[in-house]
Formats: sequence, structure tokens, C-alpha cells
Amino acid sequence: MKFDDLQARIRDARAPLRITGHGSKDFYGEALSPMEGEPLSTLALNGITAYEPSELFVSVLAGTPLADLEATLAAQQQRLAFEPPRFGGRGTVGGMVSAGLSGPTRAALGSVRDHLLGAVLINGQGELLSFGGTVMKNVAGFDVSRVLAGAMGQLGLITEVTLKVLPLPAATATLRFDFDQGAALMALNRWGGEPLPIEASAWWDGALVLRLAGAVAAVEAATRKLGGDVIPADLAAGFWTGLRDHADEFFIGAERAVAGGARLWRLGLPSVTPELKLHGEQLIEWGGAQRWVVTPLAPVAVREAAAAVGGHATLFRALDKSPGAFAPLSAPLTVIHKRLKLAFDPHRVFNPARLYLDL
Repeated sequence: MKFDDLQARIRDARAPLRITGHGSKDFYGEALSPMEGEPLSTLALNGITAYEPSELFVSVLAGTPLADLEATLAAQQQRLAFEPPRFGGRGTVGGMVSAGLSGPTRAALGSVRDHLLGAVLINGQGELLSFGGTVMKNVAGFDVSRVLAGAMGQLGLITEVTLKVLPLPAATATLRFDFDQGAALMALNRWGGEPLPIEASAWWDGALVLRLAGAVAAVEAATRKLGGDVIPADLAAGFWTGLRDHADEFFIGAERAVAGGARLWRLGLPSVTPELKLHGEQLIEWGGAQRWVVTPLAPVAVREAAAAVGGHATLFRALDKSPGAFAPLSAPLTVIHKRLKLAFDPHRVFNPARLYLDL
């Protein structure tokens, strides 16, 4: 499908359009009804338009499967350093940016937004707009491309993005420690202040797991210093892949609990926050800054607990999302969101109510 075909369809739209790729993230955000918009597929926008391994960037069309992009990068010993979840091996580049979700390496290497150098977008009036460049120093004025990360497609149809890529690390090692949650959080905060090559961390059910990555000498020295049990490489790779793609034991159990009426929450907290005494199972990532909680507790209780320590709570999976998927906005932020929506999509063509019900 050519861009001009998409532009014409958007200009001629008489009802809302629901941007979709593989549908791997339909569960995310506000509850999605098949009646809420005519599907507008990005899957015809498929392919890499520019790739310069020596310059560490790739430009790719929005409907390109993540698996295809990552296979191309891996052939050059490179990667998407933010490790976006692939939810069953599916997902597209456009959906990755629109959802703004990052994986286990987020705390060490940055988010989707941090690696987004540029974007091409069709706005709600059918205009083709281009933002950013291929390197950080080329970005001048308002960095609009980064606003698209996590916007859930409400500002326009992403047709192409340019991403920063990074080399695969020379060495990795995975260590396991038997810690309760309090001890794990204390260790993570202590190690976070030291020059250690910790790329990812995860605590669940009495076990803290660290992934070290970097130069061979740095990884070997950190392994000797930290101790713990060294996990064989093949088992470690399976663990981190499962965690990244929400396919490990915790998330499988969480989906079963959600089917029974519980809710899966994603909490963003200051990393130094001590253990939260919330009923239910918890998984901790990002050095303590991201905490997953599967619980039957009332939504107001979870959100108040997160807010009390300076954080926020997102209702990630639930049968009933009437409490709202994302943390309520303050009055000033509501004004900013509405003005952005009006500027990019004045006729409310794209994904209405996907991010917040009144947008």
C-alpha cells in the first residue's frame, strides 16, 4: 500500500479508524471493542528502507514484523537494545513504538523513546509529516518523534521510523541469588551505585537474577565480585527471552489469575522504594523501578500505594478496565494531551479512547 492511498483513506474517513498490525497488543491500554473504529492495517508497510550498521541506525516501515527486523540486525551482530516484548513472536515496529513498551534492559540502556531518532507520520488531515533524523545531533526544534512513543496511535498513523541500534555485547553472564524481596531491593540499590556491568535484573519468588553484559574482562571481574550461582548460557537465554516476551512462569500464572478475576498491574516506582506490602505475587525488574503485581485488590488501593511512594500504576491486563488503564492525569497534563490530540488529529480520526477515554 502506498502512502498516498493511506493519506486518501484518512482524508476521506467518516468514522474513527483503529490502527492495527498483528493485534498482539490489543489487550493493552483502554478496553478495545471491534465496534470502536474501522481497522486500518499497517501490514502492507513492510521492509527496511535504510540500514547503516557502521552508523548504528536503521529505518524501517511500520508494518515490518519485529522478528524480521531483529533477524537483520543480528546478522550484523547488532540489536534493539531496549528489548521490546514480542508477545508470542508477533508484533510490528509501529506497534512497538505506539505502545512504548521496553524489556529487561530498560533501566541500563534506555527505552523505546530513547532510541527513536525519527519518524514519518500521516496526521488526521491526511498530511505526510517527517520528524527527526538518523543521528541525535540532527534533531532540532521540537523532538516530535519521541512524543509518538507510547501515544497508542492517537496522534497519527506511523508509516516509518528510524531507530538507533547497538552492537551485541562481547560477553554476558547470568547470576542467581537466593534473596527475599527486601534483601534483593537492598542489593540492587547498593550495586546500582557501583561500576558494575549490570544490564538487567529480575526478582521473583525468592530468587534474584542478574544479567551482566559488556567487555569480557568487565563481566569476568563482576562475576567474581558478586558471587552467586552462574546460570548456564542456554538456560539463561531462555529465561531472559521468556521475561522479555511475557512468556515466563510469572506472566503465564498472571494470565490465569486475570482469567479468574484478578488484575495484573505494572508499577513505575523510584528504584529505592522498599518492599510494597500488596496482597498478591510480585515480580521486580529494572533495579526496583518496575514492579509487576497480580492481585485481586481494588484498583484504588493499588494506585494509592504507588502514588504514596511517588510512583504510578498501569492496569496492564484485566477483564474489566473500567477503572482506567493508565494513571489519571493531572489537570495541566490533561490540557497538554488534549492540545496535542487537537494539533495532530483535530477530527479524532485515530484510535479514540485508546489512551484515555476522553482523548
